[in-house]
Amino acid sequence: MNQRGMIQLYYGSDTQNTHRVVQETILPLLRREGVAVHDKLIPELCDNDWREHDFFVLGVPTWYYGELQSDWEAYFDHFKTIDFKGKTVALFGLGDQWGYDEWFIDGVGILAEVLIANGAELVCPWPTKGYDFQKSRALKNEGEFYGLALDEDNQYDLTQSRCEAWVKLVLAELDTRLTSIALAV
Repeated sequence: MNQRGMIQLYYGSDTQNTHRVVQETILPLLRREGVAVHDKLIPELCDNDWREHDFFVLGVPTWYYGELQSDWEAYFDHFKTIDFKGKTVALFGLGDQWGYDEWFIDGVGILAEVLIANGAELVCPWPTKGYDFQKSRALKNEGEFYGLALDEDNQYDLTQSRCEAWVKLVLAELDTRLTSIALAV
């Protein structure tokens, strides 16, 4: 199979919902399109994982009242020191829009703030249409989240179709970057 490009996919998961979405949905969709994906859980990361690559997909579930998942929480102080200049990042997050409607996918917003401040280019925002929540730190603007929003508690039946549509956006961004690199050479 012809390699389409390389993506680093890093995520945290306590209840295994994020892990399941990655392993059963996102990874197969990317690999079916010929993308090489190197996936790691947050506790497995080292500094070279960030330095040696340019295109990342980061997954973060939000816990309780807008808190980061435990792996991300433990790693967050170090995450804030990483230089993301020249790096492209697509985010996705899991949350409960009805039980925690004032903090829906806040983890995405928490990561986005650091990524933007440290020079990353965030790609693949996701529309807020179809969600019912009060507040979210993950809002890029009134109509978009910084990344894909998934709700395995209330809208699990939409996860596959949302991931399929979002992965198409990720692939388009990856292709754009690969074309830019080829033209520069």
